[in-house]
Amino acid sequence: MVPQDELKTGFRGSRPKLRGEANPKPRLHESATAPAAGKLPEPKKQRVLFVCLGNSCRSQMAEAFARAYGSDALLAESAGLTPAVMISPRTKQVLAEVNLNIDSHFPKGLEVALGEPFDLVINMSGHPVDLPNTRIVPWLVPDPIGQSEEVYRTVRQQIEGLVMELILELRAGRLP
Repeated sequence: MVPQDELKTGFRGSRPKLRGEANPKPRLHESATAPAAGKLPEPKKQRVLFVCLGNSCRSQMAEAFARAYGSDALLAESAGLTPAVMISPRTKQVLAEVNLNIDSHFPKGLEVALGEPFDLVINMSGHPVDLPNTRIVPWLVPDPIGQSEEVYRTVRQQIEGLVMELILELRAGRLP
């Protein structure tokens, strides 16, 4: 048995009490607090519409890449000037090769642009697109419809590169 004069009381024993608040306040994560001095606020997400002829190939590819890589910088949608009945099976195939699934997507017309306005319209159709008060940027991307898988893959790579450039511009706070 330990003699009474050697018995230490409390769970600290003879260690001194630490200096600090008796009732410490819980720490908030940085995201829950006000922005730190010197930090710029994050730019608002830009609404981007990708347009092609049938909304079956190019614009669907661009939307898929934009959603996969740039959801922090943009809200992506796609449409066609004359929407197809279905998305090209080759479009789905070549996107699946890079782990992008668009099985829930379907061709849409420009009526999607009639609701909320878009900050930017990327026109891959090769035809004029007129949406009032909207910045329209043409991308020269060949239409792969009816072409070989290799053409679809080439178009996919071109669109992926263009979408990545767009995302970097938007993250930097610039519209192309």
